[in-house]
Amino acid sequence: MRDIERELSRLRSEATADAPSPGLRTSVMTHMAWVPQAWADEATRTLGGLGERHPSRTILLFPRPDDERDALDADVDLRCFVAGGAGCVCFEVIELHLLGSRAAAPASLAAPLLVSDLPAFLRWRGELPFDSPELEELIGVADRLIVDATEWEEADRDFARLPDLFDRVAVSDIAWERLDPWRVSLARLWPDIAEMSTLRVVAPRAEALLLAGWLGGRLDREVELEHEESEEIERVELDGEVVDPSPSPEKSPSDLLSDQLDVFVRNRIYEEAVRSFSRVAT
Repeated sequence: MRDIERELSRLRSEATADAPSPGLRTSVMTHMAWVPQAWADEATRTLGGLGERHPSRTILLFPRPDDERDALDADVDLRCFVAGGAGCVCFEVIELHLLGSRAAAPASLAAPLLVSDLPAFLRWRGELPFDSPELEELIGVADRLIVDATEWEEADRDFARLPDLFDRVAVSDIAWERLDPWRVSLARLWPDIAEMSTLRVVAPRAEALLLAGWLGGRLDREVELEHEESEEIERVELDGEVVDPSPSPEKSPSDLLSDQLDVFVRNRIYEEAVRSFSRVAT
């Protein structure tokens, strides 16, 4: 950890010396990301679109538990951009490659690198391994957990476990945000929507369940869900009538994650939707 801080200090000194105007090191939060190897490229691309909107100390945790070595490899970088009258703004990116047994104790490595007195967000890529030491440790040092339920192979199973976390860490779900244009359109159908009986959704399983759970929770009754799998949400019908999404700008993965980094409170409606799956008949 001392080597990482020394390297960051050296990079900041070089950036200040080379910049045409004084460099301003800034962080509005600590952004941690748990990135299994299968998600490494996608996570790196998403990070590339975040910097100017959310300059923060970013800690990328790359677990490789099957590696022959028990070791920690680290790479640090200082990324800068010109921000109008503020001159050159810089933020830090720290990559920690957790090899062998080091992958089982990530919080002991990440915690000393958190920026004090600022919120800490944890983006978890892929499956949520409930009760695993890795997840348990990291939600213990994070203020908000950000997931994307479409990355889960067993969404029904994982949603059943998710409420166990709600009183321990605030939870954001990027899959939930993708549904916003459809939720707006459905809400505009009130009060007629109160009489609907069947919701048909062509979408990833997680998004179909979230939409049905939200509707069941809002109507306070069981909703019958007919689901057809697809890679992205394509169609929503109420009793055979197509519901078009409310007009909204198309968002990149970086935009969707960035939106979650602006939220600092629990999303009670999302929590209700997850808990309402008992009202969904499939």
